[in-house]
Parts: sequence; C-alpha cells; structure tokens
Amino acid sequence: MPMEPIPDLAALSLADIARLAEERKLPPIERWNPTHCGDSEMRIARDGTWYHQGSPIGREAMVRLFATILRRESDGSYVLVTPVEKLDIVVEDAPFVAVELKASGTGRDSVLTFRLNTGDLVTADAAHPLRFEARDDGPRPYLHVRGGLDAVVARAVYYELAQRAIDGDDTPPGIWSAGQFFAIEPTATDAAA
Repeated sequence: MPMEPIPDLAALSLADIARLAEERKLPPIERWNPTHCGDSEMRIARDGTWYHQGSPIGREAMVRLFATILRRESDGSYVLVTPVEKLDIVVEDAPFVAVELKASGTGRDSVLTFRLNTGDLVTADAAHPLRFEARDDGPRPYLHVRGGLDAVVARAVYYELAQRAIDGDDTPPGIWSAGQFFAIEPTATDAAA
C-alpha cells in the first residue's frame, strides 16, 4: 500500500489540518509486546536522517513506515516493534524534526501546527506541549509527538517561535498555541533535567 504524499502545510487550513490529524491511523504498537530480537542496525541522527548499517535510508516512504512502528520504552530506549519482533534503534537526540511551522491567529488565539520530517502534522497543545531545554549552545526546543516520542524543532522554525515570543508581551516570554502557554526560556527545572 503506497504512503500518502506529504501535505503542503502552507496550503492547509486549520480544518484541513484537524481532518488530516484525525484520519492518521497508527498501528497499536503500545499493545504489541513481542520478545526482544536484537539490534535493527538502524540509527536516527541528530538531524533526523535515518541510517541502516551506516548508510542513509534514501526512500522517504521507508522512513515514514519505520516511524509508525517506533516506540520509546519505559527505560528511555527506542525500539522498532511489530506484533512478532522488537529491535533496538539508536536515536541520537529526538526521533523526529519539526521542519515547518504554520501559525494562525495571534497571542492567546494562536494555533501553531508543525510538519515533521516524516510528514506528520502536530499542533502544539496540552497533549503536544513545547518545551525548551537549556544546552551549552543555547535553548533547544522540543515538541511532544506521541508516546514519549519528541521532535526537535529545527533552527529556522525556532527562530519563528522566538520572533512570536518577542512580538508578544508575556512575562516570561513565550508563545501560545491552542489555549496553552509555552515559556520560551528553560525553567530551572528544565535546565536541571
């Protein structure tokens, strides 16, 4: 079965985004508990590139398919899981990258939707919060995607978020999406984590 093409986020309305998110059916990986089978020999690099045996996976449809069976275990490790096997996968930072932002509204009425490198659409809200972690090279933003899986927000998209925070009048500076406020500066708790 062929994968649907990646949507053009800029051309979608909020209603289109909501419909596409609702239609997205993922396999029930949280209910699959096969025996651990070993190492997948796969790695997801910091930039979101997927590798198998040291070579980049060039077929976008394969990456999108593997992303649907990616799960984070309770010990923080990552696995690819099917009903009959579970294989380790190395994730260098976050398994996804938020590569595009569509913002509608301003201030408290803002809705921010992100397109991931896998084509998935995620709206920042209570179930999909944004967080900013303190790093040596400055704050690093993350978006919760699902089941313990996050997307690191690409630098260009982070600059868009920072500009929205600068344009706002909130203290501390932050951004709004779907009725939720996300402080753009890491809190002491975030920095210690």
